[in-house]
Amino acid sequence: MDIIDAIILGIIQGLTEFLPVSSSGHLELGSAILGDTKLPEESMMFTVVLHFATALSTILVFRRDLAEIFKGLFQFKWNEETKFSIKIIISMIPAAIVGVFFNDQLEQFFGGKIVFVGCMLLLTAVLLYLADKAKNTDKPVSFGNAFLVGISQAIAILPGISRSGATISTSVLLGIDKSKAARFSFLMVVPLILGKIAKDILDGGLAYNPESFGYLSAGFIAAFVAGYFACTWMIALVRRSKLTYFSIYCAIVGLIAIGVGLYL
Repeated sequence: MDIIDAIILGIIQGLTEFLPVSSSGHLELGSAILGDTKLPEESMMFTVVLHFATALSTILVFRRDLAEIFKGLFQFKWNEETKFSIKIIISMIPAAIVGVFFNDQLEQFFGGKIVFVGCMLLLTAVLLYLADKAKNTDKPVSFGNAFLVGISQAIAILPGISRSGATISTSVLLGIDKSKAARFSFLMVVPLILGKIAKDILDGGLAYNPESFGYLSAGFIAAFVAGYFACTWMIALVRRSKLTYFSIYCAIVGLIAIGVGLYL
């Protein structure tokens, strides 16, 4: 992989991690188009670096929210910050279970299965359309809602299903305020990403080659910058109920992916 390819994939990851169009699905399609021939271990290292970059961009965007949460937690009281933190933990349970116990099965859905990615993008399109038509409310995230949204996040591990799209859509369809839904969706993924990175490091499945420093750095910077702007933009779009545009986009890309996959 050269630096240009790394920047392109970094931008794709940064944008699609927050925009509801599936980062994993687009990385699969992008890798197929660019002719990804890296060793699996090197590919995993690049993926981890990109996800770490987007996690940091989320932390930067929500730095004030996170500061308030940590401040409230250290008061050791049953306050809103403590409740919110517990909801985040509850939302992580389904994805953590799937990631730990079904990781080998999940890997079978990756690796250039373009038709499958296309079908999942069509599913994402349906979810976004339904969410955009839902009425906005001022309902907060409940403990039960947090678990249901967590199930959506677990399902979104599949390539082609947008994590942000699935979690925000599920939240909105449950009647949760759109701004609160977007905030919860973005914050709930940070500990999950960091946990996944820690697991990959501890498993020893990452291969670092000093010669790869250049493209890893380029991919990291591209993903971080793109992720920061995409996260900020997405929050504004959810508030203004503009998800239908992404629904149309996912439907078009999904149909193209299915067509190309069947043709090849």
